[in-house]
Amino acid sequence: METTAPQDRLCRNIVGESSDAIMFADREGIIRLWNRGAEQMFGFSESEALGQSLDLIIPENLRGRHWDGYDRVMESGESRYSTEMLSAPALCKDGTRISTEFSMVMVKGDDDKVLGVAAVIRDVSARWQRERELKERIRVLEAQQAD
Repeated sequence: METTAPQDRLCRNIVGESSDAIMFADREGIIRLWNRGAEQMFGFSESEALGQSLDLIIPENLRGRHWDGYDRVMESGESRYSTEMLSAPALCKDGTRISTEFSMVMVKGDDDKVLGVAAVIRDVSARWQRERELKERIRVLEAQQAD
């Protein structure tokens, strides 16, 4: 039992101080954990995010699709995004949209019932912009070659 307190403190420090956004939402999609990385990425303080629906960061036009998938995952207890990265746009407090990639961790209770899902999220907006610019340059060069 002596290692529990140091391990708990270590986990809290890692999650709390990560530059990646780390969050947990319960079965109903209510945010229950919001780290410093999430504050920096999305612009919402921990007190603003905790107790709020995931709609806080989901663009309105994607909410229907998100909730269909979320409900399926909560019922089945399985998601392919536990092993694969998911790419999705997200919404910041100031209304801007960012490109994100994240992995999910299914959180289950002792009875194996899904309690919710944790996500580790990274803002990949800069990379997506560079890729768009590169694709455009390639398109222009190919068009010039064809002439």
